[in-house]
Amino acid sequence: MDAAAATARPSDITRQIGVISAAVFMIIAALVGTGLLGGTPVQDLQGGALDADGSYLAPARPAFQIWSAIYLGLLAYTVWQAMPGQRESARQRTIGWWIALTMVLNGLWLVLAQFTTLLLTLVGIVVLLVALAVTFRIAVRTRQGGDGLADALLIDGVTGLHLGWVTLATVANATALLTQTAPGAWADAATGVGIAVLVVVGLIGVALAVASRGRIAPALALAWGLSWLAVARLTGEPESFGIGVAAIVVAVVVLVAAVVVRFGRAGVPAA
Repeated sequence: MDAAAATARPSDITRQIGVISAAVFMIIAALVGTGLLGGTPVQDLQGGALDADGSYLAPARPAFQIWSAIYLGLLAYTVWQAMPGQRESARQRTIGWWIALTMVLNGLWLVLAQFTTLLLTLVGIVVLLVALAVTFRIAVRTRQGGDGLADALLIDGVTGLHLGWVTLATVANATALLTQTAPGAWADAATGVGIAVLVVVGLIGVALAVASRGRIAPALALAWGLSWLAVARLTGEPESFGIGVAAIVVAVVVLVAAVVVRFGRAGVPAA
């Protein structure tokens, strides 16, 4: 039991039930949004605009396997936070509803992709990104040296993976919309613009490493997505050698920044 929160409150059980409800919604929404319960398969959503060949900044299909790790992590968090020992935790009280919100928004994005427009999917994923950024900031701020491995993995780790991946997914979503709506002549500038965007992604990754005191999870998710983006551009369509190489360089920079910050701070818990 958290010493800073020794007395149970009625709102604690409400929070635990709320997180469970959010997880259930996320899973049902994912089943509907990916077409597993009928409808359009996920790779064909929005006319294929969100697939690996939908834009210059879309990762190859294997990159999306990271969702399995994120979903499993969120479900493990849901079970863990529901345990009696977590009911009165001050950290759970601070972050539980935020993680629930990210699960709802996660599922909602897939529903938007299945049934609405590409513009609304971009709005949805931007809102999710903002919620994840706030949640991750809370996770970093509330982390204590005495917190255990479960805290590190299921709060810091899972939230970090989710944030890192959605950061890149937001870029891909925005690029998909631009690809569908911009004049065809803009394709001539695609490589230059794509490299510039990747530089910004790299700066965001470095900023995350510094602000989070070297949390590894966001960097791993970003590097994973960037690596598969490089594969998509170097071996698939639309092909772009410049974007592919830039994605590899940015992935290395993001990982190195996180490692340098992490191991440059003795005693900071890995997550």
